[in-house]
Amino acid sequence: MEKFAGIDWASEEHAVCVVDADGMRVREHLTDHSEAGIAALCRELIGLGVARAAIERPDGILVDRLLEAGITVIAVHPNQAKAARDRYSVARGKSDRFDAFVLAELARTDSHRLWAIVPDSDATKALRALTRTREDLVQTRVELANQLRAQLQAFWPGALIFRDVDSPISLAFLRRCPSPADAKGLGPKRLGAWLARQGYSGGKSAEERMAQAPTGRAGEAETAARRAAVLGLVAALEPIVVQIAELTSQIRSALASHPDAAIFRPLFRDRRTTICPATLIAELGDARERYPTEGALAADAGTSPVAVESGKHRVAAFRRACDKRLRDSWAVLADSTRHWHPWARKVYADAIARGQDHPHALRTLGRAWARVLWRCWQDRVPYDPALHGNLRRLETAGG
Repeated sequence: MEKFAGIDWASEEHAVCVVDADGMRVREHLTDHSEAGIAALCRELIGLGVARAAIERPDGILVDRLLEAGITVIAVHPNQAKAARDRYSVARGKSDRFDAFVLAELARTDSHRLWAIVPDSDATKALRALTRTREDLVQTRVELANQLRAQLQAFWPGALIFRDVDSPISLAFLRRCPSPADAKGLGPKRLGAWLARQGYSGGKSAEERMAQAPTGRAGEAETAARRAAVLGLVAALEPIVVQIAELTSQIRSALASHPDAAIFRPLFRDRRTTICPATLIAELGDARERYPTEGALAADAGTSPVAVESGKHRVAAFRRACDKRLRDSWAVLADSTRHWHPWARKVYADAIARGQDHPHALRTLGRAWARVLWRCWQDRVPYDPALHGNLRRLETAGG
């Protein structure tokens, strides 16, 4: 008799529940997140004749090992698992073992509605690891840069003479002059010579910016404390900035050799564009069956609204349950194309004319692009303006 498993994943141990075709519990226990524990779990599930296992994550070592063992793994969105709990508990109780049972039941009764994971290629997994790591580092850089800017605004606004406080030249300047006292011996000539050595090409002179900034009134102890804070933040930011640049270079190399790169390359006028197409490829993955329709792709990219209807009440709400990384990169794609692509420019302009604000109009344009790019992605062919029917009709009409 076919059996089904639910696994409530955790960092140290996993709750496992196996049910038979009638929904009766066959096995229920905890297993360690270790080599011995995962190997024993795979052997156990194979021995019990488990056909499908449901889990609340689409990747990771445990998922890879289950797939390697020949078990069909079903990815369940946390919102779906949360909504399913009430089907089996009136008191709304919650535990890891109970969650594993709910997942096992979903694998038994709802597998036709859920996504069965198909492993991506090694190249796509590598690209995903690089883009996500870079995104995490960029977020850390932004947080630290905001803290650094706040420190300088509190006692030395004159140091904010460069556009980006976390740029290499700005960090080099702050490492040399972390407080007003450190910059006293840096006259206009010395500053100008230092900027020339750094390759500074700002339109407005740094001397003017520094002179026009308000003078702080921090006391000796506060200045010393903030000076130490600036040096600490600079020391934290410098290696992050270097590593972001290094990861960007690695992403560029990985993208150049990826078979799906050609699909999205025509949509970027600058051939050096790297991060957006790489993120699109990494988040979409290789499995075309994951998005059987263009509507499924649009939903996961966050470009289609959620319909909320009740009686005569009907509204379209913002879609929050989606792949946030895919949504962000899809929005970047839409925003870049509206500046140069005639059809994209018209779709965006028409949305603005209907009263939509900029983010809403970008989602409208992104939804339109989903119809086009889904077909290209499914067929594994590059976007070709000559085959874009709406673009051809617009050009024929003189738009």
